Amino acid sequence: MKPVEIRTPPEVKQCCAKLYDSDFAKLLLGDSFHPGGLKLSERLGYLLQLGPHSRLLDVASGRGASAMFLAERFGCEVVGLDYGRQNVVRANAEAAQRGLSARVRFDQGDAESIPFPDASFDAVICECAFCTFPNKQRAAGEFARVLKPGGRVGISDLTRTVKLPKELDGLFAWISCIADAQPIESYVEWLRCGGLLSQLTESHDDALLAMMRQVQAKLLGAEIMRGLKKIDLPGIDFTTARQMAKAALIAVQQGQLGYAIVTGEKSHP
Repeated sequence: MKPVEIRTPPEVKQCCAKLYDSDFAKLLLGDSFHPGGLKLSERLGYLLQLGPHSRLLDVASGRGASAMFLAERFGCEVVGLDYGRQNVVRANAEAAQRGLSARVRFDQGDAESIPFPDASFDAVICECAFCTFPNKQRAAGEFARVLKPGGRVGISDLTRTVKLPKELDGLFAWISCIADAQPIESYVEWLRCGGLLSQLTESHDDALLAMMRQVQAKLLGAEIMRGLKKIDLPGIDFTTARQMAKAALIAVQQGQLGYAIVTGEKSHP
């Protein structure tokens, strides 16, 4: 049965891109903007069987930390696709500085209209972003379209077991990938509806718990530094951010909010 989709507000794409372009996001989350960091990216690489002959598409690639890590770790070619222009500029500059431009590049584009031909990639990853896409079935269909037959997709994203509290339903929560967290079964079904065969699901709630504790601590530190005028963070509502982070941490501790990997495969004709 097709999952019931909570329609992501259309402005979320722009807000996500703007937030993830910002120094505030890097201050809170470091170089890797998802729970589990590069350790979980490496796990996805193993599950997708990446190797020197693989061509990988990283959808919602952010500043490129995962893409560059996977290229170095598995020797694969990686194309990163991100909605934020500044992320793309920064990621390409970083790839060049690290001598990776021959194997890693970043383009601006939309996950629901991927600007690459059919059967262009051996694998697709999407870390902590799928739940923010307004049309998830279309995005899953695009993943399947650009995969070669037998190619694999790996998603890591937030999950929920119950309806989340109202504190986790504001725009800040949407941007933080929380408000539209789906039951893990729904991610499996979106991939199926997009034309992908289910392979595996793994729970990584511990990674989310660690990240939420990190965000709480860094929010406190950032607010103190702003009060001392050591950093300038215009437009950041620290009260809302603290409330959201506290509610999210409680939801994780109570088993209402989690994090998972879901993989799928494109069948042969």
